[in-house]
Parts: sequence; C-alpha cells; structure tokens
Amino acid sequence: MKGNLKKALVDKLKPNQIQQLYKSYDLIGDIAVLRVPKSLTGYSELIAKTVMDTHREVKSVWRQTGSVSGDYRLRNLQFVLGKKTTQTLYKEHGCVYKTDLQKTYFSPRLSFERLRIAKLVKKAETIVNMFAGVGCYSIAIAKHSDPKTVYSIDVNPLAFKYLVENVRLNKTEKTVAPLQGDAKTIIENKLQNVADRVLMPLPELAYNYLNCAVLALKPEGGWIHLYDFVYAKKNENPVKNVENKVSENLSRLCKGFSVNFGRVVRPIGPRWYQVVLDIVLQK
Repeated sequence: MKGNLKKALVDKLKPNQIQQLYKSYDLIGDIAVLRVPKSLTGYSELIAKTVMDTHREVKSVWRQTGSVSGDYRLRNLQFVLGKKTTQTLYKEHGCVYKTDLQKTYFSPRLSFERLRIAKLVKKAETIVNMFAGVGCYSIAIAKHSDPKTVYSIDVNPLAFKYLVENVRLNKTEKTVAPLQGDAKTIIENKLQNVADRVLMPLPELAYNYLNCAVLALKPEGGWIHLYDFVYAKKNENPVKNVENKVSENLSRLCKGFSVNFGRVVRPIGPRWYQVVLDIVLQK
C-alpha cells in the first residue's frame, strides 16, 4: 500500500471528486488494485494511468468492485488498464510469492504481521498453519526462524498449487509441508497432538475451528494465534471484544489459558477491525 492518490490527482479532478477518492491502493508485485467509488468509475482509467505513471513497475491495474467473499475469500476484480493478468510475483521480507489475485486470497497489508509471527517461533518448533493460502506465513516462518516442521493446510486447490510452487521457489521443502484439504479433517486424521504453535489466519472460521486448533496442540498445550473481525463502538476496545469471545469458547476446551498479547492488525471499515490474539494454553 503506497502513495496518495488524492495528492497525485489534485490537478486532474475537481475538489469534490478528490474528496471521494480512496487515497491508498494495493501494490502486489507488478499489479495495482484500486478501490474506486461508484461516482468516479468513469475516471477509473485516469486513476489507473496515474498509478502506473507513479510506479513504473506496475504493468496491470484492476479495480476491486466488492468485498473479499466466498469460501476461498476471493477479491471481485474488474480489469482497468495495462496487461490483462491477475498472476504476479510478490516479494516480502526476503521471500517471494507467486499468486493469482482472482483465484487465491492475498493481502500485502499483512506484511508486518507475517514477520511478527515468524519471529515468535522458537527453534525446532512444530507449527500447524490451518489456513495457509499460498504460503506467506508458513514460508516467512521457515525463512526467518528455525522450526522443525510447518504443516500448511489449505482447502482451495489453486491456492494449494501456488503453495507448493512457493515452497519450491523459496527452497523451504525441508521445513514446509503442504497439505490439501479442510483443516478440521486433516487435524483429526493426521495432526492431533503434534503442534507447539497453531496459526488461524482466517477470521471467518476462527471460532468454528477453535476446537481443532486445541486438538492440534501437543498434550502439554502451546500457542494459538487467532485472527478475528470485530465491531467496536466508540467507547469499546476491539481487542477486548475479541478476548471476551475467545474466553467463552476456550473455557470449555482446555484446562487454562491466557492472552499473552493482542493488537489491532488493521481497520477494515467504519468501527470494524481485524484483531490478532496470541494465546498460550494448557490442555
């Protein structure tokens, strides 16, 4: 996410139009993804050209026409300008990820969070990443820490294809173990009591799959990194709201737990936030 569209377009649009613009956009490899208000859709090519002139590496510009949605959390994209492709290579923290933005979930806005989690992992830990996508968290962990194994699960067959390819591209085959299928089924059949740490980077399924995360942890317990989308009123703390929800669930699933850390990862709408909790628990 770079640049300020409002500043770049100040001489090309009227003041009332400038006010309607989203000032930021996503740069993912050589692709830019914009959000354009409905009232300004006729100016999409002008806005796209401005982005391409500002960032010479951008070869393709797409407009996001709706929220991330569906079982695979995909973007609704409409082609605007440049090369008509949604496949790209994205580099981050010494890792490279091949992805298709129309067929797999990918967000550059989680860059800090991926590295934060990677640096928490201790030597020889076993990790279960329940919703691995194209492999960003798993590969970052393999490259920036010294885990024993990072089991990386995803149900989307195309995301799994890119996961396998990204493991090869980053030379992490000895550490990252891709597994295709539903996390619940795979954990119940193959990964019970194996993990020192479980990642749950899919907010929509956090609570439905929390029992599986506990099941994956070693008999003595371990860490769960849980992500959620939450609404918070003006006088409310979004992190506390998620803590309260998690406490209700975990109190029935384990002997004891504590929230070691929590933070707002990013705002996602008016009063809506993405939150992460680092939870340590005893089974």
